[in-house]
Amino acid sequence: KLQLTMRYIGISDCKMQEGSLRVDINISVRKTGDELLGTRTEIKNLNSFKAVARAIESESIRQIELLKAGNKIVRETRRWDDVRNMSIRMRSKEETQDYCYFTEPNLLPIEISHEWINRIRTSLPEFRDDKIIRYQKEYKLPEYDAKVLTSSKKMADLFEKTADLCKMPKEVSNWLMVEGMKILNEKGMEADDIDTEPDRLSKLILMVEQGRINRTVAKEVLEKVFLENADPEEYVKEHNLGMISDENMLRRLVQAVIEENPRSVADYKKGKTQVFGFLVGRTMKAVEGKADPVLIGKILSELLNR
Repeated sequence: KLQLTMRYIGISDCKMQEGSLRVDINISVRKTGDELLGTRTEIKNLNSFKAVARAIESESIRQIELLKAGNKIVRETRRWDDVRNMSIRMRSKEETQDYCYFTEPNLLPIEISHEWINRIRTSLPEFRDDKIIRYQKEYKLPEYDAKVLTSSKKMADLFEKTADLCKMPKEVSNWLMVEGMKILNEKGMEADDIDTEPDRLSKLILMVEQGRINRTVAKEVLEKVFLENADPEEYVKEHNLGMISDENMLRRLVQAVIEENPRSVADYKKGKTQVFGFLVGRTMKAVEGKADPVLIGKILSELLNR
């Protein structure tokens, strides 16, 4: 939540692996039932949640083994070696006085007014919790969709702008959550790495809805839109991926598939209806996926049942 808050405000990308955000942990151990806390150590500059978990586990074991051997825990600062899976001593920590705290005479007290605080508060962006509620009310999305889409400020912005353009929020949500997240996972990317403009994603979704390309082709185009900010219309035209809408041409192709697969046709006429899907698949292969499978099925059914 701290990461999301800073990202939504726009003050940091919070990429722990790049050093934009680091975490220190303080840890101590004590026997069950003991009232007093144990002596703590500090492990600095951890750069992932996994490293935090491993450091806590490792340092707990180290302290427990020292105490079991009759030794004392020394209050100190340690660093984490993720390769060796162990913490290493950096320096000791004795008393607070060792830090030599003193007042800086050149830094004067700052008086913050309520007006200033209110002005800053009103300038803050809409945060994730508020977006989740609004998405359910305004866009009629399920809570799960709203949570996924708002888990990244960039994803949320892309969703909102695209939905406003194409007026199909649920379709936008589905494309981002299913195919979009699949691309990110396969490429080892984060949502903040998406390089596309809302008008191009909107254009792609509208092309599917208008029957100009099918969903199989759209998945291929989406990857280019996501990763290269490609214009979907230009990409489809350049690679000849548009839908074959000429029904007479499709009828000839379906008829050719029927003639090439007499055994399957005979099985279908004997009641083995599962081969219908096979024949649809063969036709879709013949058109390289550039046709509406529903229309193919309609034509196939008509020709088989004449």
